Amino acid sequence: MLYSECAGTEDGRDSQVLPSKRRETSQVQEMDLDDIRCCLSGDGEAYRRLVERHQQRVSAIMWRFSRDTETHEDLVQDVFVEAYESLATYRARAPFSHWLARIATRVGYRHWKRERREGTIQTVPLAEWDAVLEQPADDVEPAEAAELLHRLLALLPPRDRLVLTLRYVEEHSVAKTAELTGWSKTMVKVQAWRARGKLRKLFEKATPGTDR
Repeated sequence: MLYSECAGTEDGRDSQVLPSKRRETSQVQEMDLDDIRCCLSGDGEAYRRLVERHQQRVSAIMWRFSRDTETHEDLVQDVFVEAYESLATYRARAPFSHWLARIATRVGYRHWKRERREGTIQTVPLAEWDAVLEQPADDVEPAEAAELLHRLLALLPPRDRLVLTLRYVEEHSVAKTAELTGWSKTMVKVQAWRARGKLRKLFEKATPGTDR
């Protein structure tokens, strides 16, 4: 239930230093509920506060879906537009940030499917990936490895790419992956198993005649 008054929802509270992460999370959720209520009552500034509070987290989520700066910015904006249009459906059964993360995952997944349909995916040649594998681990820059992995996963169908990214790149649990995708836990497990098999074949194709 969204219960607080619209006036003064942020003043003072953002600057408090709280002793525990749990209390801090609870405070953010309280501010979110206040601003959602005000936004639904027609207060445009309330949604601006929601965007400012969660923009950094949403931006980080969308970076997994596109490393192109312009596209990334568009995806972040799409998330907040869709959230705004769906705000009346939010029931506060989970923190607003969790609800927003599900929307972000949905927006990003649609972007991957559109890229694949339009043939605009920037993938990495398997030989280039193999060249990286041949280097000593200490010689590979983390940013370079992350970029190559992002582009290697783009060789997979979007559904496989999504489950591998959430489970093994972002290291989410099966339950969290199910929450973000809207799939059942069983579906997450089956999809991850199938996707790993497809990814293994890509490695085998990149390194013929090896056991990798």
